[in-house]
Amino acid sequence: MFKMIRTVSVCLFVAGFVLPQTLLAETPEEKGLAIAVEADRRDEGFKDSVAKLEMVLSNRQGRESRRRLKIKTFEVTDSAVGDKSLVIFDSPRDVKGTAFLTHSKVLDPDDQWIYLPALGRIKRISSSNKSGPFMGSEFAYEDMSSREVGKYSYKWLRDEPCGDLTCFVLEYYPQYAKSGYTKLITWIDTEEYRNIKTEFYNRRGDLFKVLKLSDYKLYLDKFWRPGNLFMENIITGKKTWLIWSRFDFQTGLRENDFSKSRLKTAK
Repeated sequence: MFKMIRTVSVCLFVAGFVLPQTLLAETPEEKGLAIAVEADRRDEGFKDSVAKLEMVLSNRQGRESRRRLKIKTFEVTDSAVGDKSLVIFDSPRDVKGTAFLTHSKVLDPDDQWIYLPALGRIKRISSSNKSGPFMGSEFAYEDMSSREVGKYSYKWLRDEPCGDLTCFVLEYYPQYAKSGYTKLITWIDTEEYRNIKTEFYNRRGDLFKVLKLSDYKLYLDKFWRPGNLFMENIITGKKTWLIWSRFDFQTGLRENDFSKSRLKTAK
């Protein structure tokens, strides 16, 4: 979840108000930041969530493998750090019990650990390996962290149609060390501030992954969540789908449920 760690231009995007004419005088960087801040503001207050989903992996030849998992998230209100998340694999047997914990940071590398039942130990993900593939998918370890506002600098490029919607098109530039990306280009719809598509550019500056988000549903009359995430590796032809079957919010999770010591018993 985005964190509101900077207040520059936040007053320009109060929900339900018409954008003032002074927006025309903003720089692209100020406008990009303001859009990111507003997207973050609209997602504040969910407290915690538990999601059940299926991960579908497809190679260049179209051969598929499927995994079932759940993702637990705890909202951290301290603007100096990020949210905490826990991914638990339920099937198939070769990955059952695998648990992946993230304590998101802003400019520092995220703290991430993975418990591998076959080895019976917890492994810390090093800061130099954040760009590596998560569990063989097209999502990197750093993709599994919350996208905090302060992790990036921003630039608004344009507004353009995106399907039946109109989208802001923003460039995100990672500010934290050892990111696997030089930039991201993201399409955010101008009505609900939902992420519709993101392009990922590698350290050489080449486009190499595209993420598309669809089947959004509204929860608790405030929080939009996609039912389908589709990540395609443009270079290798590999694909990964994350298909949600349910979301539950405010389930009573506590911050200590997201501690390293609980990884081996996470369910």
